[in-house]
Amino acid sequence: MYAHADEILDAVRRHQVVVIEGPTGSGKTTQLPQMLLEAGVTERVIGLTQPRRIAAVSVCWRIAEEQGVEVGQEVGYTIRFDDQSSDATRVRVMTDGILLQEARETPDFDDYGVIIIDEAHERSLNIDFLLGLLHRAVRNRADLRVIISSATIDPGQFVRFFDGLGTAVPQVAIDARPHPVEIRYEVPRSSDPQDILDEAGWQIDAICKSGE
Repeated sequence: MYAHADEILDAVRRHQVVVIEGPTGSGKTTQLPQMLLEAGVTERVIGLTQPRRIAAVSVCWRIAEEQGVEVGQEVGYTIRFDDQSSDATRVRVMTDGILLQEARETPDFDDYGVIIIDEAHERSLNIDFLLGLLHRAVRNRADLRVIISSATIDPGQFVRFFDGLGTAVPQVAIDARPHPVEIRYEVPRSSDPQDILDEAGWQIDAICKSGE
């Protein structure tokens, strides 16, 4: 992600809607919000949606750990029946359903300066409704930025949808270099779970020491 930082930040500053495509593991989910935060792209909240509650919580904890802050302060999350955010929160991770509920009260998403719709390829009803609401909100708020991110996205669909706003929708492709993975199989000498874990640890240690 950081190899494309200048390109991404320039696109976000110059355009209201940006489409980012990149393979799993390239850092779209965890690094993009931090990149925007550190660059000072907005003084309002950076919102990041996830399709599932577990993903929202785990992503929040990861971002908070990398930022060196406590969950619920500068970095927080909101899921059903659990709100770990505060007035100090600058990056807020939530399910798309939570953001959709908020749109009932603030249809122009006034609390947010940037909204990242992650895993957009899943095309759930929540995501489709959110994209429609964001299409309207972008027309009403010139300062709102929308980033659509996914690993298996069809950029053309989203570009055509937002092109009706009369503004260009840039696409940023994140290229990640795959690393070869070798799978080794070992037959455990015991069925005891702790013994299996110990053997796995020994094998990992042996591989690390061998330099392979």
